[in-house]
Amino acid sequence: MPTPGLDNYTSPWREPEHDDLAALARSFFTREVLPHTERLLAQGHPDRDHYRRAGELGLLGLSVPEEYGGGGGGFTHEAVLLHEQTHTGESTLGLGVHSGIVTGYLVAYGSAEQQRRWLPALCRGDLVGAIAMTEPDGGSDLQAMRTRAVRDGDDYLVTGAKTFISNGGLADLLILAVKTDPAQRAASISLLVCEVGDDLAGFRRGRLLSKIGLHGNDTAELFFDDLRVPATHLLGGAEGLGFGQMMRQLPQERLVIGIGAVAAMQRAVELTTAYVKERTAFGKPLIGHQNTRMVLAECATRTRVSRVFLDDCIGRHDRGELDVATAAMAKSWLTEGQCEVVDRCLQLFGGYGYTTEYPIARMYADARVQKIYGGTNEIMKELIARAL
Repeated sequence: MPTPGLDNYTSPWREPEHDDLAALARSFFTREVLPHTERLLAQGHPDRDHYRRAGELGLLGLSVPEEYGGGGGGFTHEAVLLHEQTHTGESTLGLGVHSGIVTGYLVAYGSAEQQRRWLPALCRGDLVGAIAMTEPDGGSDLQAMRTRAVRDGDDYLVTGAKTFISNGGLADLLILAVKTDPAQRAASISLLVCEVGDDLAGFRRGRLLSKIGLHGNDTAELFFDDLRVPATHLLGGAEGLGFGQMMRQLPQERLVIGIGAVAAMQRAVELTTAYVKERTAFGKPLIGHQNTRMVLAECATRTRVSRVFLDDCIGRHDRGELDVATAAMAKSWLTEGQCEVVDRCLQLFGGYGYTTEYPIARMYADARVQKIYGGTNEIMKELIARAL
């Protein structure tokens, strides 16, 4: 991806079609979503109409086969979309989960019937997708989950709770991680696809969680009390496959997080560079002070190196070569870099950087969770160490 205002670097995997997609995505975010930012932040969730409009423009399911209503592209197309979303400053739509993760599970593990049932509606934006793994007592320890699915005739009865679920407030379709035998750990984990709604017996949404950042993205608690799910909604066709399915998909989820991290770093450097050229102190623009130049030089370098590493990971993933440890390196190192770069850039804004009228303040608050979700950075380092 190009880095405007920073250097002339272009991703080695990028083609002219990616440039066209970037222009379309940028226009959508800046013209149709960003003007509503203050209202969306206040209501605590995005508008469903924005998902539908993204679907109309062909921005959802970019890597879903065309026969199921998608764009027929690959992960590089998803990467362009997610980069543009963060780089424009749009933070309400949960596209990384909806398109970058949920559709990926259905493409990888869904039967033809399941794909026909759900993928077209996800690509149109008629359904909002979410993935529900994390539980109140489990955190990053997925094997310790307690949500249980018991076979009852042609259905499963699901009981349990999930928390910190991105898109959970609006989601119509859940990829739900459950255990069919609570006495076991990984071997009994399965994934069910659940069609949910506020009037569905056995399903209840809890509160939208009040967070220090990402105020416009709905993060919710979800509760299940004998929720009836057809057995035909089991992903993979057999019980006990869920843990392996998640382990194979989590590298892509971590890459999605890394894309947002690098885009945020780039935006922080660009916003700060523009600010210090205009702001004066001690009789000259801030850019005229050596400390300002040194900080920006270091942040720009960290951003460039991060960009190159991320592109290597995207290329590996596109070729089917991205391993668990490298994805963990990307997630942990890039999000650490995001938090560091945004923090150092905010410092150059002085007191104004602590006011929400300046985007850098929101970027600071939004960045912190990047080191937590998708597997904490501590878990990422454990994964890396195991591979040594």
